[in-house]
Amino acid sequence: MNFDFTYVWQAIPILLQGLKLTLFISLVGLCGGFFIGLIAGIARALGGRISKTISLIFVELIRGTPIMVQVMFIYFALPLLLPIRIEPITAAVVTIMINSGAYIAEITRGAILSINKGFKEAGLAMGLSSRATLWHIIMPLALRRMIPALGNQWIISIKDTSLFIVIGVAELTREGQEIIAGNFRALEVWTAVAALYLVVTLCLSFLLKVLEKRMHIL
Repeated sequence: MNFDFTYVWQAIPILLQGLKLTLFISLVGLCGGFFIGLIAGIARALGGRISKTISLIFVELIRGTPIMVQVMFIYFALPLLLPIRIEPITAAVVTIMINSGAYIAEITRGAILSINKGFKEAGLAMGLSSRATLWHIIMPLALRRMIPALGNQWIISIKDTSLFIVIGVAELTREGQEIIAGNFRALEVWTAVAALYLVVTLCLSFLLKVLEKRMHIL
């Protein structure tokens, strides 16, 4: 089969619509996952026995199961347990939230534990409470160290959205599949899909490197 760029140009407008949804799902899911991971990570690093145990169970449960199984459980199995109807996009966003949240929890835990104990001791010596020391001294330093890992997690989440084709979410990969069903030009369309994923991830990688350089993050 000869490669015909005409089919690539014809597919681009539709694929861009799918790309918008891909970025939306990954960004909203990552924002939610950040807050989940922040709470779980702080609990893992500084919490009591109960909070550490709960956060550990959450992290190991999510990291120990494939994201495709997670989204299929949320979309197909959860409505059988609860009297609710879950839309495909909602299931996709929630899955990214809990999946990225588990990994961000470990990123947060590692960043907090990497901060020298002297900062905590200095905060307490200044009369700050343990909570104030955490939020005003330790977390700003930890968040700065988390930036490279968070950027990498966003890239991973963008690629993970392609798995939501199993529940019919019209993201980039799904749109490519629909186009191929109509014109049977798999070579051209999948090349275009791969190129769009590559452009997005390379742009994010470049922006992340610029941010790291400006903030002098080693």
